[in-house]
Amino acid sequence: MIDQSIFQNKTAAYYTLGCKLNFAETSTIGKSLAEHGVRKTRPGEKADICVINTCSVTELADKKCRQVIRRISKQHPGAFMIVTGCYAQLKPEEVAHIEGVDLVLGTEQKLDIFQYLDDLTKKEKGTVISSSSKDIRAFSPSCSADDRTRHFLKVQDGCDYYCSYCTIPFARGRSRNGNIASLVEQAKEVAAKGGKEIVLTGVNIGDFGKSTGESFIDLLKALDEVEGIARYRISSIEPNLITDEAIDFVAKSKRFAPHFHIPLQSGSDSVLKLMRRRYDTALFRHKIEKIKEVIPHAFIGVDVIVGTRGETDELFEETLRFIESIDISQLHVFSYSERPGTQALNIEYKVDPKVKHRRSQALLDLSEKKRIAFYEAHQGEKAIVLFEHTRKGEMMQGFTENYIRVEAPYDKALINETQEVVLGIWNESQSALVTKAR
Repeated sequence: MIDQSIFQNKTAAYYTLGCKLNFAETSTIGKSLAEHGVRKTRPGEKADICVINTCSVTELADKKCRQVIRRISKQHPGAFMIVTGCYAQLKPEEVAHIEGVDLVLGTEQKLDIFQYLDDLTKKEKGTVISSSSKDIRAFSPSCSADDRTRHFLKVQDGCDYYCSYCTIPFARGRSRNGNIASLVEQAKEVAAKGGKEIVLTGVNIGDFGKSTGESFIDLLKALDEVEGIARYRISSIEPNLITDEAIDFVAKSKRFAPHFHIPLQSGSDSVLKLMRRRYDTALFRHKIEKIKEVIPHAFIGVDVIVGTRGETDELFEETLRFIESIDISQLHVFSYSERPGTQALNIEYKVDPKVKHRRSQALLDLSEKKRIAFYEAHQGEKAIVLFEHTRKGEMMQGFTENYIRVEAPYDKALINETQEVVLGIWNESQSALVTKAR
């Protein structure tokens, strides 16, 4: 048995790549080590332990992970290096052979990190402890605070969809979730600590209830009753899983923000079929129109992937025309990346990288046009803003309930507080509306 006293007063540095779910889980890992005497490093301090939580959504993400691992190893020479996350789950042996890596933990193991630590002796090659994707079953609660004002509450993990371009089901396992009672308790803890905003995170959060027999709408109703939370935001949710009932509930709820993030991925029905998505453009249009019918001021962010296999020039034009025709607020544009083991590799037509770039730029230009139109439509209106931490002397920033970025003169008393403002003119970079808090 390991002498746990060896961890007393040890220091750890944490690095997170990828999604907000990863950030929530890194926070849980940090809390686990802190319970055994390991404190977080201070700026400029060398760490005894380094934890790197990785992403693998694209080939570029894999490359970035490798670069970060090597850089952190040089910054903290002699530190015990732990790598976990999606890249570690999908390519554990590759990670284990990176110089400096001592321990590689898969998805099933990463939130029980302490039980896999030994005496922190450096290894010639990283030890791999992992499970196959079919054996990933645990749901580990996670909730983190970012360095501004909001918290990220993990409500669901894994995915059963197996879209043709995606490796996330292999990295995260099957869909599973926490129960409503435990999630409500976590929200109450956030409120007790002074947290004002919670973002519900997961891999496929609309699938909530798969492992507990509960429903997503019941989760929303229960969380809406937690006193002390000013607002919740729903992170990315599949269009076929955001029900009209849920939209109607957000419209009349006490705390859920009029803010939706819905992945479209393509505005061409032909490409959606190649992607093995579970909806068509008609359903997507209905969801956008439903939101705007009952919540006219709602902000709607949309994910789009360009350059997937099979996306001809004509099919991309369908996407462009479809997005132009729907009332959304902003696009998040991603270039398709080949992922080993995915069904998309069986599609013959490949898109040239230069063509991908041109398509991405066309969508980014359209996104900016829609974002500016959305912001300008609300200039002069009153809105509630939650202001964030910033440096003294600088303009402080915050977001309205419907996700309009706002700037105001620095006022320490407003940090992590909600304030009614009148939305003003653009700042110099046209990234925010300038206002004066009352």
